[in-house]
Order: sequence, then C-alpha cells, then structure tokens
Amino acid sequence: MAETTAEGPLAGLRVIEMGTLIAGPFCGQILGDFGAEVIKLEDPKTGDPMRQWGRSLPKGLSPWWPVIGRNKKSVGLDLRKPEGQALARRLIAKADVVIENFRPGSMEKWGLSYESLAAENPRLVMARVSGFGQTGPMAKRAGYGLIGEAMGGLRHVTGEPDRPPARAGISIGDSLAAMHAAMGVMMALHARERTGRGQVVDAALYESVLAVMENLITEYDLTGYVRERSGSILPGIAPSNVYPCAGEAMILIGGNGDTVFARLCEAMGRPELAVDPRFVDHASRGRNQAELDALIGAWTAGFGLEDLLDLLERHGVPSGRIFRAPDMLEDPQYVAREAIVSVDHPVFGAVRMQNAFPKLSETPGRVRWPGPELGAHTEEVLREVAGLQPAEIAALRSDGVV
Repeated sequence: MAETTAEGPLAGLRVIEMGTLIAGPFCGQILGDFGAEVIKLEDPKTGDPMRQWGRSLPKGLSPWWPVIGRNKKSVGLDLRKPEGQALARRLIAKADVVIENFRPGSMEKWGLSYESLAAENPRLVMARVSGFGQTGPMAKRAGYGLIGEAMGGLRHVTGEPDRPPARAGISIGDSLAAMHAAMGVMMALHARERTGRGQVVDAALYESVLAVMENLITEYDLTGYVRERSGSILPGIAPSNVYPCAGEAMILIGGNGDTVFARLCEAMGRPELAVDPRFVDHASRGRNQAELDALIGAWTAGFGLEDLLDLLERHGVPSGRIFRAPDMLEDPQYVAREAIVSVDHPVFGAVRMQNAFPKLSETPGRVRWPGPELGAHTEEVLREVAGLQPAEIAALRSDGVV
C-alpha cells in the first residue's frame, strides 16, 4: 500500500475520492477518520456542492462541509478535460482505493473505467455508489437518496398511518449506501491480501436501504402481510413507545420483554398488570398494544421527566429522553466517551462535531482536521504523488485543469 504519515488502522491506505454530495463522500469520510490518506478530486471552480449546502451559512460557509470533508486533502481537478483525466489516472495508479458516485457510465465516458484503471493498477479497489447499481434496466437513471429510500421500502413504513409517507430528518439512504460501500472496501482489501487483485464494490442506494429492512420481505413471502406505517410504534411490540411527561416533555420506554415488563409494572405500582391476561406475555401485549400504551401514558403524565427517568432506572427499565443537539453537547455520557469533539477551523474557530465511530481499543480513529478549502492540497499532491514539477503544475493551473 502507498505510504503515508496518517495515523489509525488504515494508515498507509491511499484513497482517491471522486464523488460529490453524501453517498460517495461519506464513505471517504469513514476511511479518512481511521487514518486513510483521502485525496478528494473536485471541480477546481466550484468544488463539491456540499461546500454550499446547509439550512444556514454562518460566515458564508456551509456547516456541513467541515464534517463530510474532514480528514481529506482537496485537489482541484477538472475531470471533463483530457488533461484532468490523464492526471486522475496518474494519481489512481498510485492508490489503493477509488470512490465515485457519478451516474453509471460517467467514469467510462472519461476513460476511467475500472478495467482500464486496473490494467495499470491490478490491486485497485473501486467503490461505485449509485442509485440503482451498475447493472440492470435502471442502472443509468439518476438516483438520489429519497428515491433509494422509497424503492428499498423505508419510505412506505415511515410516518403516521393516516398521512403520506414521511422521511427521516437526515439523508439516511445516502448514508447507508456510503456505509455499505465502506464495508465493501474493507472486504475487498481483505480479499486482496489473498488474491493480490482488487475488484469493484457496487453499492446501490436502494439495496443498501433494503439491507436494513429486517424481515419485511420474508414476512410478506410467508404470510402475505405488508408492513405499513405505524407512527411511533412497531405493531405487536409493546410497550415500546413515546409517552408524555408533565409539561411538554416526552420519554421513551422499552419494556416489551416479559421480565422487563414486570419491572415496569412494579415501578408503576401496578404489579397485577404483569399477570393480567391482556398483558401476560409478548403476544398478548401486542394484541392489546393501544390499551397498554394508554395505561402507561396516563401514568407517565404525572411525572416530570427527570424524576421518571430516575424511577425507571432504579427498576431496571430501559428509558430515555429524546435528544436534540443541545442535549448531546451537555450529556455526561457523550462527554465521558468524547462522542463530540472540538476541531479548529480557520474561519469558524473551534467547531464541534461527532467523533469517529466505532471506537477501536488499540487504533482508534480521530478527526485530524475539518473539511479543507477548495484546492488546498493541489500542489502538495501533484508534486508528491503525481511527481509533477512546479512548472508543470503552473501550466495546468493556467489552462484551468487544476
């Protein structure tokens, strides 16, 4: 593998990231968090659109970019020009992994097919993230995350039953595709240790969503049941819901196991409910889910949130508040595990963001720097990786290639 001074379990791994937005770049973020040298190739004029995305733009900059661009080196390179394509090939020849999430066929149009790249670098692993995969009748269609979420089954089961399908408050389809791509890269690199050859990781948005849809397909296949929207509950899993507290607070309680439910009944001062025929076992509680939730909700409404959390903790009943960003920044569990870290940013100053996960005991990941300015590492990478001389770099810059 290419040598680098990066720390972490992926130190020595060189990654060329050619994607935009979330599905490809989040894969690069994961690899970069754990020490890979991630070289991001961006349009030299505009860069990744994520540099401008966000509900608000403090100081004229996106608060999204410092996170998804972190631990990466930015190289401005116009892939639509032959000189840019040739330079990309030169960098890829010295890389272990390429990540791209362009519409299928784009890389081939630019002369950057896996076959041609692997001819020069047989150990290359290419992660290709797209809406529908690289094959099949829908392969060449544009496929954003919301389409993958719908096709994979997530949208239909999300929301209230009397309303149109809702969405999660994040781009979950893109993130799931990126995570599957990162897993695929690790699998391909492990296989490379045995075979000496790289391969293509084909991560489709809709399949990445489908992968986490539990038994949705099998349940329908065996019983004909089509899972529908059910709001804040899972049908038949009770009690497991959001319940009101005094004021406007809410609490989550998960007490669907028999022994946990018995402890919840003790906390409620209603031990008889644990042997009530309506609630005596998992199936009975599922059949009488609405009635049980109403009983619990009437009880929780008489407590303040903190008092109720303490009471349920003493009885060993899983419960918790619904966290927002301010809660995360103050919570002792977050603080103890350094789930949020502060990173110096040249414009924002100290910026807080989520840490690198999961935690490894010997070689943990970490945030080394936030998303860099567009082209901040162009000369460094072209000089040290591509082996270009200053005059060559100057000529490319003059021609608008970098």
